[in-house]
Amino acid sequence: MIRTLLKSRETVLGAAILVLILAIASRFPAFVTPSNLANVFNDTAPLIILALGQMVVILTRCIDLSVAANLALTGMVVAMLNTVMPGLPVPVILVIAVCLGALMGLLNGLLVWKLDIPPIVVTLGTMTIYRGIIFLISGGEWINAHEMSDTFKAFPREVVLGLPLLSWVAIFVVTGFAVLIGRTPLGRAFFAVGGNPHAAVYTGINVGLTQCAAYVLSGALAGLTGYLWVARYAVAYVDIAAGFELEVVAACVIGGISIAGGIGSVGGALLGALFLGIVKNALPVINISPFWQLAISGSAIIIAVAFNATSNRTRGRVILKKAEHAS
Repeated sequence: MIRTLLKSRETVLGAAILVLILAIASRFPAFVTPSNLANVFNDTAPLIILALGQMVVILTRCIDLSVAANLALTGMVVAMLNTVMPGLPVPVILVIAVCLGALMGLLNGLLVWKLDIPPIVVTLGTMTIYRGIIFLISGGEWINAHEMSDTFKAFPREVVLGLPLLSWVAIFVVTGFAVLIGRTPLGRAFFAVGGNPHAAVYTGINVGLTQCAAYVLSGALAGLTGYLWVARYAVAYVDIAAGFELEVVAACVIGGISIAGGIGSVGGALLGALFLGIVKNALPVINISPFWQLAISGSAIIIAVAFNATSNRTRGRVILKKAEHAS
């Protein structure tokens, strides 16, 4: 049983997070107070939401490098909309943000599906396009807190049962994805397409359509996060979340989602995001330069990839030992 637990990525990562928290607590005990841990979770909520969207894309042997640009464009659009129509209800803004993000995800999915362009090329291209559109519609100008309505800014900060609504949105998304991945045909299709796309075709699964659905989901979550990000920080500008897509991919890889597709879990993506969130929040507290976060994240990615490679490696049966040794 212990050996089985040690082979579980989630168990190993959970233990690593616990050791990390204890190490930080030894130098700064206030870090582990319930209120501060709740703040850490709230700070990590956008990363958790985006990592779950990225997870389903990676499960299908694709990747989405446009999530941060999608977030930034959606955030700018809803912020500009709020300045023009400050009385627009928050539920309407949420629907607009999700639909706009899903539309950008659909564009990625259709290019990958219908034109058979490599996903990394498609999403690198759309990432640049989305950033360019932000500059065009905003003229390079910022939208600051005094230009946004109080209702617009208040939603992600509203506290319910001791947690801000931003945290509750992340919890809701995690719960929803746990059901989607484990209990629905679409969730099983994600794994089938990533595990063996040729076999998936024979079972009646449309590989391209499934990959497109993954991009739409990722885009919708990026759009949702775009509004939450802009409303929480009360600012919108061209370079919002610049480079954040790499942090999202890192959270997935650290969480055990195989970049080869077909392997991963909601718990793994959640723990990967929490690991990076704890590192990001802890380094300034213990007087370590935040720039070390990049080195720590990079090291964690390499370790995670090596762990995934060794755990997934199956040694074949050797038939001709002499020939093997001779070679």
